[in-house]
Amino acid sequence: MNAETHFDCRRLVFYGLWLALSLVFFWKPCVALFRFSLANDNASHVILIPFISAWLIYIKQNQIFRRVNFDYSVAAAFFPLSAVACVWTWRSAPFWTQADILAGYMLALVLLWLSGFALFFGRGALEKGRFPLLFLFLTIPFPAALLNPLIYILQKGSADIAEMIFDLVGVPAFREGFVFHLAHFNIEVAKECSGIRSSLALLILALVVGHLFLRTLWKQVVFVIAGLLIMVVKNGVRIATLTILAEYVDPSFLFGRLHHEGGVVFFLLGLLLLLPILWLFQRGEKPVVSSDTPPAG
Repeated sequence: MNAETHFDCRRLVFYGLWLALSLVFFWKPCVALFRFSLANDNASHVILIPFISAWLIYIKQNQIFRRVNFDYSVAAAFFPLSAVACVWTWRSAPFWTQADILAGYMLALVLLWLSGFALFFGRGALEKGRFPLLFLFLTIPFPAALLNPLIYILQKGSADIAEMIFDLVGVPAFREGFVFHLAHFNIEVAKECSGIRSSLALLILALVVGHLFLRTLWKQVVFVIAGLLIMVVKNGVRIATLTILAEYVDPSFLFGRLHHEGGVVFFLLGLLLLLPILWLFQRGEKPVVSSDTPPAG
């Protein structure tokens, strides 16, 4: 079928029904994911991803839906992958962790959403909307096989930065792995201190900002990597600061409000360090966001 130059709102209704039916079919995994995200800091972002993706599609709708058509071939490619992921997860569930099971079902659900998008809007819209559609894969919680190495890298990076700061300011500390032995106490850079939650938040923010304000792919990639490196440095600075305050001022700094609630302050500090990089990369570039009026219904 030839592509249509005007957006047909009926397609949006059909796709809305496709989404509704998919949520009905995956209702139990979606409810389990919602509860899991509320109870697990490593997955607290997942329930926000579909809304961010929908917003990105909305603000770019004039570009994404410039030419639409029904594309059965691309839809037929995604649909079997969704079915395979769903069946595979169902059969493997007795041997998997909850995070792994949810990751399998969410992969199947996202592939089903992509299948419906391709069916009702076509290959062209799929291509133009590739970023917000690929962004949907962040709805999938990290399985343990991926999450644990990531946390380890963040732990080690944070501990390395903290050690560098101790050496720089002359704080005597003996390090054994992730444990620092100081004069009055010992501290451990535990998994909970890895900064995984703030790193995931920064990753999402950097991806969105890079997509909206940077045109060049390599700049977008470097911007995201720089953001993650800044988060590691920020976390190391936080650990070192709390430790030094506890060692020389008051040991309660390791258990007080600055320890439990001060993460927001250090996160904002990381964002401030990221702004000059965005400004530098954005020089000579125009924002990608289009101010064109939405397509007529």
